[in-house]
Amino acid sequence: MDATVAALMFPGLFLLIFLGIPIAFALTIVSVFAGWFAFGPMVFQQLYGSVFSAASHYVLSSIPLFVLMGAILEKSGIARNLFDAIQIWIGRLPGGLALTTIAMAAIFAAASGVVGAVEIMIGLMAIPAMRAYKYNNTLITGTICAGGSLGTIIPPTVIVVVYAALAQLSIGALFAAIIVPGLLMLSLFVLYIVGRCLLRPQDGPAAVTSGDDLPLSEKIGITLKALIPPLLLMFAVLGSLLGGIASPTEAAAVGVAGAVVLAAINGGISFGAMVESFSLTVRITAMILLIVAGGTMFTGIFAVNGGGDMVADIAAGLGGGTTGVILFFLGVTFLLGFVLDWTSIVLICVPIFTPIVKQMGIDPIWFATLVLVTIQTSYLTPPMASSIFYLKSIAPKDITYGQMCRGVLPFIAVQLLTLLLVALFPATATWLPDRIVGF
Repeated sequence: MDATVAALMFPGLFLLIFLGIPIAFALTIVSVFAGWFAFGPMVFQQLYGSVFSAASHYVLSSIPLFVLMGAILEKSGIARNLFDAIQIWIGRLPGGLALTTIAMAAIFAAASGVVGAVEIMIGLMAIPAMRAYKYNNTLITGTICAGGSLGTIIPPTVIVVVYAALAQLSIGALFAAIIVPGLLMLSLFVLYIVGRCLLRPQDGPAAVTSGDDLPLSEKIGITLKALIPPLLLMFAVLGSLLGGIASPTEAAAVGVAGAVVLAAINGGISFGAMVESFSLTVRITAMILLIVAGGTMFTGIFAVNGGGDMVADIAAGLGGGTTGVILFFLGVTFLLGFVLDWTSIVLICVPIFTPIVKQMGIDPIWFATLVLVTIQTSYLTPPMASSIFYLKSIAPKDITYGQMCRGVLPFIAVQLLTLLLVALFPATATWLPDRIVGF
């Protein structure tokens, strides 16, 4: 083992990423070069073993199903109906369209769990609506980016599947653990938007919608028709998983079947829409699983070269006991979020952190929740924020990158406050899993 080689792996990885090499290939290249010092010409056989182990992991087969479920919901028109229904009720409030955006993002984050798809879906609907009422661009961009990031912390979400598989945790328990922190964060988002628009009404004027003059019974009917389908889908997926009725992969399959049925009822399931959904699923799944393969190789070679012992020594040398170790790990996760996407962070960090966390007697479910909130925060944090790049791809040209960065800063503060509350009150993450039968 050569700890020097392990220490050089991260700088080498960042160098390749900054040179424009895709993350999956950068992980693989660094793994091959670093692995040569440990195994010589046998490095390729060793790396093949790591890839085969990851590829044959049963739990990861739920990823394409969760992605497909979100893609079908996106293409079927269910999202548009929900946006219009929520807007009927809260559009006239200060910041009402921003509140509508956050509410819809939360529901679809819970229904699909695919972060990029949620953000793009709500962005395409919310940007024109908010710009029509002259909303401040920073509020528009911050709200959409923050709403999209909820796909990381509101179950079911793909990141939890990958994390739990690597850390050998119950996926159902981890889904249960992030429910309360997710609702807490959502509530703080709402409080910020309402407070800002009360203090600065020009940032988020009240909207007059076409449904304002509708009878109450008709409003309720429109709302139930739009709201019940995604909620039923969410309960079907989470209920079958948390109740022990289905495995993660089976629960994801339930979600796909439910999404197809709901899309058919909604009249939005056409041959073209299904082809687009499958195409999107293949692209996203291929990207995730290729990074999974590269990340598995990277962490395996890092450990062989003494990386795990090196990280443990650094954590112990910082002092502060358990608290110091947790702060160090969360700090590393947050910094990696500046340059890596969530898949890479989880694949690199979880295998390194997990043995140390278990050895120190830290509750793995609570720690996992802290890491997930940190990853979500890094997802919003410039300069390499994934959420900003997603939004930039669909935003009008007069919404600048600088406005997007300023827009996400208050929401980052809210996420850090949520992280602090979960850290100070571990029961926010552990109470619900402890109450669910079977965990």
